[in-house]
Amino acid sequence: MTVANTNITASKSPFSFFSRIADGLRAITARSRLYARTTRELSELSDRELADIGISRGEIRHVARQAAEKV
Repeated sequence: MTVANTNITASKSPFSFFSRIADGLRAITARSRLYARTTRELSELSDRELADIGISRGEIRHVARQAAEKV
């Protein structure tokens, strides 16, 4: 009796799909929190303190966005 060669492809677990979604949501949450914290902390600085670190008040949101994208 001969057994034919069959290729069985392993299907991905549905848990891996949900795990990827959960990981994505965690990353979005982390970026959002970092953006909010960075914006808040930089906004609390005086114009002089911001100038000392090379940031103008108008650049705060841009700087916070850049920081959040690195997460």
